[in-house]
Amino acid sequence: MADSLVIIPTYNEKENIERMVRAVFALPSPFHLLVIDDGSPDGTADIVKLLMQEFSGKLFLEERKGKLGLGTAYIHGFKWALQGTYKFIFEMDCDFSHNPNDLIRLKEACLHGADVSVGSRYVKGGSVINWPMGRILMSYFASVYVRCVLWINIKDTTAGFKCYKREVLEKIDFNAIHFVGYAFQIEMKYTASKLGFKIIEVPIAFTDRTEGVSKMSKGIFKEAFWGVLQMRFKKIKSK
Repeated sequence: MADSLVIIPTYNEKENIERMVRAVFALPSPFHLLVIDDGSPDGTADIVKLLMQEFSGKLFLEERKGKLGLGTAYIHGFKWALQGTYKFIFEMDCDFSHNPNDLIRLKEACLHGADVSVGSRYVKGGSVINWPMGRILMSYFASVYVRCVLWINIKDTTAGFKCYKREVLEKIDFNAIHFVGYAFQIEMKYTASKLGFKIIEVPIAFTDRTEGVSKMSKGIFKEAFWGVLQMRFKKIKSK
């Protein structure tokens, strides 16, 4: 029985989903995989259902009606994971911007002192591949802005490649997590930090997607900008 669950939200990822599933299950360390699909019209969920016959007992699918947002997908996945016995719960994108091989390094960090490990582009050894310089600068200075407002010592505050120890998610009140885009990623890190959990950044090479369409939008950036200001004055309590 695997003690680790990887949660991957999907929306129109037919070009990537089978390769990603096979890459995760080819790793030398055992992982289970939960795909949360928001009604992809391209048939992503159908591909997962076929793969579930091959990977019975370790590949799972939760289908939701409509595009409900990244944050709500992960919270759905966290609740699903906590119903089981998983000790380590991961967030990862489907588009190979996150290298599945790095799942092992994130888990190692949590086995050796971290409560939350973050795949970071902006610590020593981290990098970004295939992004235009303008987008790199925008992302980097967004993290600087978050650190200045929230007073947290995390260099890649919007990173979405993470490993949580079970105990962290058990303490977080999901009903108090309000944001759904990049602000969700910031809010979860900030909440874990305020609850006293240790967050360690692990350097990764982040590679922009080569297949499928990016889900980025101006609305997501706007939510993150204003959401950080709201978080600064939010009172955070554990369950």
